[in-house]
Amino acid sequence: MASLIRFTPALTALLPLLAIAQPSRVRARALGVAPGIFATGALNAITDVAGVRVGQTTLIEGDKIRTGITAILPHGGNAYLERVPAAVFVGNGFGKLAGSTQVNELGEIETPILLTCTLCVWRAADAMVEWMLGQPGMERVRSINPLVAETNDGGLNDIRARPVTVDAVRRALDGATTGAVAEGSVGAGTGTQAFGWKGGIGTSSRVLPASLGGYAVGVLVQANFGGVLQVMGAPVGKELKRYAFQNDVSGERGNGSVIVVIATDSFGTQKEVVQSYLWSNAYYKPVWGDHSQGIIDPGLAYYLSPSVIDDGDHSLPANDLATVFEQVLGTYDLKAFIPTTVVTNGITININTAQLKYDPAKVVLTAQAGYLHMVAKISNISVPVSMKYIGITITGTLTATDLTITTDLVPSVDAGHNAVVTMTNTTVAMN
Repeated sequence: MASLIRFTPALTALLPLLAIAQPSRVRARALGVAPGIFATGALNAITDVAGVRVGQTTLIEGDKIRTGITAILPHGGNAYLERVPAAVFVGNGFGKLAGSTQVNELGEIETPILLTCTLCVWRAADAMVEWMLGQPGMERVRSINPLVAETNDGGLNDIRARPVTVDAVRRALDGATTGAVAEGSVGAGTGTQAFGWKGGIGTSSRVLPASLGGYAVGVLVQANFGGVLQVMGAPVGKELKRYAFQNDVSGERGNGSVIVVIATDSFGTQKEVVQSYLWSNAYYKPVWGDHSQGIIDPGLAYYLSPSVIDDGDHSLPANDLATVFEQVLGTYDLKAFIPTTVVTNGITININTAQLKYDPAKVVLTAQAGYLHMVAKISNISVPVSMKYIGITITGTLTATDLTITTDLVPSVDAGHNAVVTMTNTTVAMN
């Protein structure tokens, strides 16, 4: 997967320059700019990762306002109730990324990701919290970590006006779709600049072949930086006479920042999420972005979708938590929990536990607010039994359709910073 991510930032950084949300403009790949060896997804966008939705609100008012909101929703459910693993990596930036502390501490996101302009971060965050609290199932929620990133579009936008409104945020969130993603001067890219030209929103994707897992990786960028543009090794910026340090005396066009959001449907740890962004950071350099301070603001990567919790497949190797729990339950021998003799009404019943038979456990996991609800079912249980009654030995087989265990799994961290999972509200039923 690392090899795949190497190529995406180079392409996505160029897309805003070649597509400005106008149907008549073509994308970079249509012009022959096709880096890398892996195929793109059907849309060549972050929405090629199943479930990812993107919504955008563009704000243009008179000659002064050029900004907006870009919303990335990790899946089609409630991000708070169905959280996904995530991490934030900072190249060398100092952006106002609201919510990053909790993401790196807990390794998950619980809201959509919003991109906007620097001075609109807090208004956007507050609007998203209000939107989240109004979602079904959120009636008892008392803490939300809104995740909002930014770049400074003050060169083309009256950033001090802070024009982002609650309505603008709601429209981006409510209008998010799984289809093609508008690029260029749209949403949070409306007022951004890159390489001395107009910047904006760009997106791309790659899909690994089945032999490598068949996973999809999607990237979306908010490009707003300087540097020397190269396209497939061609010194475009130099030839067109727009590049960093060109106007070292009269004024420098460099600096700025870029937000990179990486999504994938593969299964990984928070460490692997961070490593994926490290690859994107390293391979951002071939486009000759200016790595002066501030250029690479926080990039957010996340491993997504409720399928990470339970994908319904449960085949090996494990790609979800439910399969892991099934394998753990499979290590327990039920024989150890069944007595070999039972005495009732003075009659001794012998249970031949050596011949106990049952199907492997099946687990269903669902995400709830702050915990996972687990239903584990062991089916087709049978065990030979025998007893003596008035001198006569009676044999038979004790059967049960299934044994169902339901419990709530509550994660926490102990004083030694170790992860702890507590089982509560546990019930056992046999049919």
